[in-house]
Amino acid sequence: MKKFKIFSIFLVILIVFSNQLLAVDNSSVEQADVPTINSRAAIVYDRNSGTILYGKNENEKRKMASTTKIMTCIVVLENSDLDTIVTVSSKAAGTGGSRLGLHTNDKISVTNLLYGLMLCSGNDAAVALAEHVGGSVQGFADLMNKKALELGLSSTHFVTPHGLDNDDHYTTAYELAIITNYALENETFRKFVGTKSISITINNYSKTLTNTNELLGYLDGVYGVKTGFTNGANRCLVTAVKRNNMDLICIVLGADTKKNRTQDSINLIEYVFSNYSPFNLKEKINSEFENWKLCNSNSFNVSKGVSNDLEPYLENLNYDFLPLTSNQIQNLSIYIYCDYNFTAPLASDSILGYLSVYVDDKNIITLKIFNKNLIEKKSYKNFFIEMLENYTFHLESIFFSD
Repeated sequence: MKKFKIFSIFLVILIVFSNQLLAVDNSSVEQADVPTINSRAAIVYDRNSGTILYGKNENEKRKMASTTKIMTCIVVLENSDLDTIVTVSSKAAGTGGSRLGLHTNDKISVTNLLYGLMLCSGNDAAVALAEHVGGSVQGFADLMNKKALELGLSSTHFVTPHGLDNDDHYTTAYELAIITNYALENETFRKFVGTKSISITINNYSKTLTNTNELLGYLDGVYGVKTGFTNGANRCLVTAVKRNNMDLICIVLGADTKKNRTQDSINLIEYVFSNYSPFNLKEKINSEFENWKLCNSNSFNVSKGVSNDLEPYLENLNYDFLPLTSNQIQNLSIYIYCDYNFTAPLASDSILGYLSVYVDDKNIITLKIFNKNLIEKKSYKNFFIEMLENYTFHLESIFFSD
């Protein structure tokens, strides 16, 4: 029992210092390959695994301009009927900056307001949606901040639905990636941000909108999401791009010019696709685990148990592919830490041990190993039958031996 307690403490320490939201050490990539960018903060985030493949000041709080509208859009989608007709207030119509071109008492559907929000980055559309969904800009900001808390964000705060400069309105490149990843799970959101051009109606009159995202339809694999600019935030761009089995979010914040944000985004995206390839980590883990089970199926001992027939199974890894460099693939190791001695009763789904994945000697994933079946404690009847069987065997060996 003492040995098992020590083993359990070791496993708790192991799991505490592991995190399934990965932070793979990318130091094995040659520094000469990493592009130098103008943007003050940036991140390349793998959607499948949650891995940060590139970061520059990614945890620094910054103004984010109209990339705010990613959160605005998802809050509207989750709290409104898209077919509802909205009457535009004077406050919404008078909002400055980039505009859809709304006027007081215009009538327009939520759907068309969202196209105006995400394609031409209409600040007037943002306020109209905020008043419709939240009752006021402040009421809508409360909904935005509530969603940020639900997503586990600690360095993000919203004041407006459009992102015009305010010292209390900020996020980080990393947390903006979390927001974007969540939004992209919504099919309707993906439709809006993936639209290059569309005709909408305002007061039954047609108006054609063109997406401000310069990489949409230009760079291979790009399917969204949002541009941004204010004097305080400078140029910002959030890009979603998918090629083969790699689905990435690239964010640049605080670029000096539109050309800088475009080139920074392209350079980061191409850098990652040139240096990383999707490695089927789930397949590798499952193969190693099955081999371990074959070699150790008879190694378990459950003291006072009716049997030693444990059925180990592994916690599920919720993705298949992990982007790795060729050096990282060569330096990937899998270790299994497991006790083999237990005391009955042993409940089903008890933790037997842990499987840990290391890249460049750094622990990136730890998965629990469970026991599927219940091992009951022997009853007095079991002990008596076992004693009788042993005694019978002993007599047979005496009388029937050569």
